[in-house]
Amino acid sequence: MTPQDLTRLLSQVANGRTTVSDAEKQLSDLTFESLEYARIDHHRSLRKGFPEVIFGLGKTREQIAGILEKMVPKENVILVTRIDPTTADPLVAHFPDAAYFPDARLLRIQKTAPDITGTGNILVITAGTSDIPVAEEAALTARAMGNRVDTLFDVGVAGIHRLFAHKEMIRQAGVIIVAAGMEGALPSVVAGMVGAPVIAVPTSIGYGTSFGGMTALLGMLNSCASNIAVVNIDNGFGAGYMASSINHVGVDKDTAL
Repeated sequence: MTPQDLTRLLSQVANGRTTVSDAEKQLSDLTFESLEYARIDHHRSLRKGFPEVIFGLGKTREQIAGILEKMVPKENVILVTRIDPTTADPLVAHFPDAAYFPDARLLRIQKTAPDITGTGNILVITAGTSDIPVAEEAALTARAMGNRVDTLFDVGVAGIHRLFAHKEMIRQAGVIIVAAGMEGALPSVVAGMVGAPVIAVPTSIGYGTSFGGMTALLGMLNSCASNIAVVNIDNGFGAGYMASSINHVGVDKDTAL
C-alpha cells in the first residue's frame, strides 16, 4: 500500500464513503501477510517508498506466482529479480501488466508508469558490451522507482576517447552507476571527472584471474577517487536502488510513488 492509497482510504472513511469495517479488512495485512513459504512485507511501500522486491533465484514458479497474487492488488509496480525465462514466461502470460527483460533477468509488473519524482538524472555506464545485462538491471530498477535514467554503453578504458566524447552527458548526471568487469578501472576514471556520487558495480566478466569479478571488486574498493561507493558483484539491482535513494534525498516520501 502506497502513502497515497492509505490517505485515500482514510479520507473515504472520514467522509463516510467507506465503512470502518471495510477499511479494517483492507488494512488487516498492512504489516505483513503469511504464506506457507513467505512472509510478504506489505508495509514496505509506506516505510521505504517502494514495495518489497522478489528475489527469483531459488524460488519455484508457483511460489513466485503465489507472492505476486497477494502483492498485485496492493501495488502499482512490482519487480522480480534474477528470474530465468522458463520461470518468467508463464508469469507474463498470467499477469496482464507483466513484462520480462531477459538480458536483465528481471520481471516487472507495472499497472501505470511511475511519476518521475527523482530530483536529477541517473546515468548508467558500462565499460563493455558484456556488462550491459547488469547495467540493464540497474536501469530498469531505477526507472521503476520514478527516476529519469540515461545509459551509455561500451566506453571502457581500452578506448578511453569513447568516454571523453560524452563528457557533458556525464557531468550533467546527478548520480552515476558504472558497471565494469576485467580490472574494474572505469569507475575511478568517471569519478575523477565529476563531483556526483558514483556507484561502482563489479561484474563477473573477465578471464581467469578476474576470479569471477573479485579482481574488479577489489580494484573498485581500492579506488583513489573519493566519491565512489561499491556494491556487490553483478548487483545491478542494488546499484539502481541505491542510486534512486540518493536521487530522492529531500523528496517527500508521501509524494514519491
